Parts: sequence; C-alpha cells; structure tokens
Amino acid sequence: MAAGQNDGDVAELSMIVCHCNAITDHEIRSAVDWMRAANPDTIVTPGKVYRALGKQAECGGCMSVFLDTMRSCDTLKVPVQLRGLCRASKEGAGS
Repeated sequence: MAAGQNDGDVAELSMIVCHCNAITDHEIRSAVDWMRAANPDTIVTPGKVYRALGKQAECGGCMSVFLDTMRSCDTLKVPVQLRGLCRASKEGAGS
C-alpha cells in the first residue's frame, strides 16, 4: 500500500511548502483553520502559522508559495469588523 492510502481510499497528497522545516500545505491550512476557529477575530500571518506549528521561518525562500497556500484557505479572510481599519485610521488622522 502506498504512503497516504488506506484500504482503497485515495488520500490527498501533501506538498512540502517549506523545505527548511518540512511544512506541508495541509499543515498550513490546518493551522489557519485552527487559529480562525480559536479566535474568529484574529489576523492570521505567516509568523503566526509558523508559531502554531512550533517552527520559525528560516531562509524565506518558500514565502511566496507559503502565502499562496494561506490565501487558498477559505478561513483566511479578514473578519468583516476588521476590514478597512487602516483606511479609517488614516482618514481620521488627516482631519
């Protein structure tokens, strides 16, 4: 039986995104989902994903793929109540 398969079930294959830390796309998505479930108002960043996985960024060569993987998560979106805060604070400071 091939790795990742269970008695005829076809398992999704994982892609290594960060070679320095052997972090897969599934681990990134799981960390994003976990953080959003734990606190729906949190802003999810790559640094927070690394910390949630007990790792830290090393060379940064994976960052574009890491970010693309994060963006592919349905739960990554910024909570509605937090959207536009930066714009609102700049507008308020200019008055």
